[in-house]
Amino acid sequence: MPRIYATPEQLATWTGEPAPADAERLLARASADVDSALLCALYDTNTAGMPTDPDVVQALADAACAQVEYQVAMGDDGTGASTRWGNVAIGPVSLGDRRDGPRAPGDVDLGPRAHRALMLAGLLPGVIW
Repeated sequence: MPRIYATPEQLATWTGEPAPADAERLLARASADVDSALLCALYDTNTAGMPTDPDVVQALADAACAQVEYQVAMGDDGTGASTRWGNVAIGPVSLGDRRDGPRAPGDVDLGPRAHRALMLAGLLPGVIW
């Protein structure tokens, strides 16, 4: 069974808006992204693989919520498909993707706030990109 680090209620608190109807699915995918980013991180877990330190539990919940918030803002449904496009221009607005930018460990497109939550908990190196 996959580890899911946050609840729809925590997501609603994080964003200040009601959780979307598919919050559980989004949080499951975001939690998998967090796991991918933490491939080399060391922290105590129980037999189910869930963290036991309250600070780590909170950091992973924050990171999962931040990852959902990031994906929703990017127009992604958690599949990563929206970040596969190249540069996009609509009238005077031009947007590029982050395909060529730095990635979190595990080559996951981790949102900046998710990265920061993990970094501040000591789970990722202190390099911000």
